[in-house]
Amino acid sequence: MDSVWPDSYQQVKYKNQGYIHGLGEVFMARYTLRQLEAFVAVAEQGSLTSAAEKLHVSQSAISGAINNLERVFGAQLTIRRKAHGVTLTSAGKYVLDRSKGLLNAASDLELHASDAGTELRGALTLGCYRTLAPTVLAGLIDQYSRLYPLVELDFFDGPQSEIQERVLAGRLDLAVAYDLGLPAGLQRKRLYEAAPSIVLAADHPLASRPSLGLNDVADEPMILLDVNPSRENTMMMFSSAGLQPNIRFRTTDYEVTRSLVGRGMGYAILIQQPAANQTYEGRPLVVHPMTPVIRTVPVSIVWPGSVTPSQSAAAMVALASELYADAG
Repeated sequence: MDSVWPDSYQQVKYKNQGYIHGLGEVFMARYTLRQLEAFVAVAEQGSLTSAAEKLHVSQSAISGAINNLERVFGAQLTIRRKAHGVTLTSAGKYVLDRSKGLLNAASDLELHASDAGTELRGALTLGCYRTLAPTVLAGLIDQYSRLYPLVELDFFDGPQSEIQERVLAGRLDLAVAYDLGLPAGLQRKRLYEAAPSIVLAADHPLASRPSLGLNDVADEPMILLDVNPSRENTMMMFSSAGLQPNIRFRTTDYEVTRSLVGRGMGYAILIQQPAANQTYEGRPLVVHPMTPVIRTVPVSIVWPGSVTPSQSAAAMVALASELYADAG
């Protein structure tokens, strides 16, 4: 059998210019990483002008890169309208997902080739759902920074919907979130199961009970943390039990919820609990694990399913799995 590996200067030259050798044939990728980088920038920025500013190149260079990709792939990737920016076609969305993966892999190779991957380098941005952040985010950042000091680590905490959008758009490498109603296109690693608790003021008539369930509090005034997925989970628990909550106030802030509870205005159902059972005002709270547990809430670390995580991202997933192996 003839060898499929290069045995002449010309074949070696082709290999160095981008040929990929398979079984009995040679294939050259007719696009470059620079062109993929330009395409991703256009998709993320929404216009050729903004993409050119981000990459510090001319607008014509960006346009030329997109045109070449469309010619190579034989498909229209973008719809460009004056004063309306750029939108992606279905083919463009497909190429965008895979372009990010190729660029991540190329960046990893460049960063780690010199030390054969023995030291993690690069950048990593971790997201976290806002109410999870105080009990989850700091520990992850602290441990990761100690283990991998050469990685430039940043974070973002915000509403679950924004966390999801940023991960899917590639603006977050990973995120820790409640695994409820997550959109398609996300891969996940389950970290732990969180159980909801009933939170009361220390002088509430029910606070001294040894255990509490939804039946015990259904008629009591309730302070609802009115943000998803907290609201969704709370309402589904009541619905599953055939009950209707007596909602007195709705808030969108975790600590405001606890402060209202601390002043005896109602009870709340919360999942995350600070180490100290008191409000910002110093008022004592009593936290009763719900009995029976109607529904636990999974907490997962997630990332875009179409993108292979970088080495630094994979290390964060492994660390989070290790730290929370026995949690929940």
